[in-house]
Amino acid sequence: MACRNLVSTNMGVRFRVPLQKLHPLSRAIHHRYSGNSNPQRAPHRTAARYFTSMSRLPMRPPKPPPGSGGRSYQQQRGFWVARLAARLLKLRYILLGSAVGGGYTAKKTYDEWKDMLPDFSEYNWVIPDFVWELSEQIDFDKLAKALPEMEEIAKLLPDLDKIGENFTFLKSLVSSGDGWLLSLLLLLPVSHYDVPQQGLLGELILIQQQIQRHEEEVRRAAAANNARPPPPEPAPSPPPNPSPPQQKRKVKVPTHLNLPYPTKLKYQRMLERLEKENKELRKVVLQKDDKGIHQRKVKKSLIDLYSEVLDILSDYDSNYNTQDHLPRVVVVGDQSAGKTSVLEMIAQARIFPRGSGEMMTRSPVKVTLSEGPHHVAMFKDSGREFDLTKEEDLAALRHEIELRMRKSVREGQTVSTETISLSVKGPGIQRMVLVDLPGVISTVTAGMASDTKETIFSISKAYMQNPNAIILCIQDGSVDAERSIVTDLVSQMDPQGKRTIFVLTKVDLAEKNLASPSRIQQIVEGKLFPMKALGYFAVVTGKGSSGESIDSIKDYEEDFFQNSRLLRDGMLKAHQVTTKNLSLAVSDCFWKMVRESVEQQADVFKASRFNLETEWKNNYPRLRELDRNELYEKAKNEILDEVISLSQVTPQHWESILQKKLWERVSTHVIENIYLPAAQTMDSGTFNTTVDIKLKQWTDKQLPHKALEVAWETLQEEFARFMAEYKGKDQDDIFDKLKEAVKDESIKRHKWNERAMDSLRVIQHNALEDRSITDKPQWDAAIQFMEETLQSRLKDTESVIRDMVGPDWKQRWWNWKNRTPEQHIRNETKNELERLLKLHDDHTAYLANDEVTTVRKNLEGRGVEVDPVLIKDTWHQLYRRHFLQNALSHCNLCKRGFYYYQRHFVDSELECNDVVLFWRIQRMLVITANTLRQQLTNTEVRRLEKNVKEVLDDFGEDMERKSHLITGRRVQLAEDLKKVREIQEKLEAFIEALHKEK
Repeated sequence: MACRNLVSTNMGVRFRVPLQKLHPLSRAIHHRYSGNSNPQRAPHRTAARYFTSMSRLPMRPPKPPPGSGGRSYQQQRGFWVARLAARLLKLRYILLGSAVGGGYTAKKTYDEWKDMLPDFSEYNWVIPDFVWELSEQIDFDKLAKALPEMEEIAKLLPDLDKIGENFTFLKSLVSSGDGWLLSLLLLLPVSHYDVPQQGLLGELILIQQQIQRHEEEVRRAAAANNARPPPPEPAPSPPPNPSPPQQKRKVKVPTHLNLPYPTKLKYQRMLERLEKENKELRKVVLQKDDKGIHQRKVKKSLIDLYSEVLDILSDYDSNYNTQDHLPRVVVVGDQSAGKTSVLEMIAQARIFPRGSGEMMTRSPVKVTLSEGPHHVAMFKDSGREFDLTKEEDLAALRHEIELRMRKSVREGQTVSTETISLSVKGPGIQRMVLVDLPGVISTVTAGMASDTKETIFSISKAYMQNPNAIILCIQDGSVDAERSIVTDLVSQMDPQGKRTIFVLTKVDLAEKNLASPSRIQQIVEGKLFPMKALGYFAVVTGKGSSGESIDSIKDYEEDFFQNSRLLRDGMLKAHQVTTKNLSLAVSDCFWKMVRESVEQQADVFKASRFNLETEWKNNYPRLRELDRNELYEKAKNEILDEVISLSQVTPQHWESILQKKLWERVSTHVIENIYLPAAQTMDSGTFNTTVDIKLKQWTDKQLPHKALEVAWETLQEEFARFMAEYKGKDQDDIFDKLKEAVKDESIKRHKWNERAMDSLRVIQHNALEDRSITDKPQWDAAIQFMEETLQSRLKDTESVIRDMVGPDWKQRWWNWKNRTPEQHIRNETKNELERLLKLHDDHTAYLANDEVTTVRKNLEGRGVEVDPVLIKDTWHQLYRRHFLQNALSHCNLCKRGFYYYQRHFVDSELECNDVVLFWRIQRMLVITANTLRQQLTNTEVRRLEKNVKEVLDDFGEDMERKSHLITGRRVQLAEDLKKVREIQEKLEAFIEALHKEK
């Protein structure tokens, strides 16, 4: 009650509207300070008086009346002990009654105080949801102990006297005819959080005083001139097609208030300043909300959900004629008409590259505008945020947009159809989706592709033919209207003007250059151009300098319209000027179109989804609906499994393959360049010396390279073999092209570790220098290896000789084959050379010149003309066969020569140095195969697996390559199904969020 008595009775404000319809500021400061609402309730002071336990209790009994005698007195006196006890008992009851009465009085006083408090349950909506969730996570008992004392809190309480004065003034505003100013204040988007009330009320007081002074001057002037008051000025008409929420918020200016334009503009500036302060408060609130102690689940905004749907649709190529008819704002205009400048003013940042007369917009740019605590921009496919309040980030953003535009343009073209998706967030930005298109041109200039004009027309028509697209037609006001191209194009796409908003730019230049300003009035009234529109706006986008900031352009625009006779003389209406009014109108039209058409588009995609699902069930009933990316992941796992299977190859398998392949690669060199030349020597010392020299040269220059080539080829063959074997087990043939490309690219990228070559050279050199055969099995293995090698070479040599001389008499008889003249000559030459070998069994590998002459003359004597070169070629093959036959015979003799080898062939005519050579070669092959196997299993298989992973990752990022390697109707159908489902789901989520916002 003490706090209640401090409040004056005139501080109560009785609003004539329900509390739910008041502005949050009004709801926050509305308390029940009015009189007691229950007139029957007794004041608490009287209640305290009635229920006081000590209310006039008699301290002693009254005297007896006269005539009663003294007997009674004597009786009382005789029982003084009883009377004393009664007095003491009576005092006990007095104390007990006082305690009970005091408790009841305190309870009733507490109930009265409780009834005086307002019903705070009506204000639960003011508190955000996350506050109620805090009670489950925060210990409020600990928090209460940490709070300051009541004396410290009392110092922070507001001055109730000043609040009472402000409420009195607000009540006078509501009760008077000038309540429209308070309504304007309530329309401002004030946050539910701390608001500086004193600053707002001070502004209202100043506005009220100015209005009163002006009304007083008008009344005095009217009384002096005895004239009627001037006709009321009509309220400015709202923007075209306002949304239902805005229709409810329209403010009707009283007709008796006839203010001149400067005063109106002054009031408008005050309101804009208040709104700017409010925007800063909203920004602070959003920042606190982002950085709060309670991290709420992040939900995408309504415009972000809608923008995602448009992004998916831009990449969707439907085979079922499902067209994209979702609304967006399409910005079209002639080149250099100011399209980009208007868009920048709406986005409140200079985000687009600029040029003087040069075509800068080379591809469509989709800009999603939304409100946020920070003024930032971000590309759809990038995580970088550009801070639009910093000039270096703005420059980087403009540069990135220009690079993306140039990158999207194909070689030989000037413009591109690929869309660049960009989102811009910031405080006070209107939510909408705009698409900036390349400017329409009339002439193709030098450096442009010949079809540039037609391409721009086709891009513009493709976006404008959407029946739900809002066309923002930009017309340059500084040029003659007859030179406009875009107006004819827009009138063709929207003849009735049901979704077109006309914007006249550069009005400052138009007013300066035009001799008749009424021509501007004809344009904004829709009387000059053949096109029709929902609304007409006039804006100023700066002085033409690329270095101007958005704030300076806004100030320039405001100053221009303040001093312009277009607005002063009534040629333009107040709601038709400034880019701010334009953005509000465009946003209203956009959301109205969205609400009217989005559910119909959702039904269209639902039908398309049903068609696609039906086709899949009929054609691929047993297969899952895997799109291209999912199929690629499946193929990727299969390929990696095949690579891992290389590590399961046994060491014995690796070594046997490597040894076999390496000998096939080097056997010709060993026989032709080492063994045959050394065998021509006369003694064992010369043989061993020749062998050592040639082996050293071979090891230093060729052998390590050959070994590494064999190892790399073996790895490739095993990799291909495993992939081929894996293909037989449930392999999907849709992956064949992909696996082949991955295998080829991995092998191409794989480089053998060159450092292994040096160590391999040392190992091979040491192995070839060793001549000590330790036991008889090694000796027998060397003889077997030598015998197999010689037999294989002898077989090859005999085959060559047969081809040289042609079929023998048996083949000619049974197969009816004849020799060619050249084969006949070679056969005669062979016979002559065989007679020479029989005469000289130990002949050298080469024929002397006189021997060649002798053979030639002998053949000429038999009528066979032969060339000396042919004689030498035939001799080479015959001698080779003769040598190999003798070597095989010697090999059989050396089978029992291990005993003589241990004694170094002392006192023995048998010398088996050739067996020792083949043992050295065989041991080198075994050691080399073992070394290569270790390098394969320990290093190269893992490096190959790493290369395969890198190739798969690179292919996975290249959508064009994936589309080329994984093809077919099955893949395309799964892709369409995924896209349609994603579009439908996002549309349904957007529609649900849209209904919740309503």
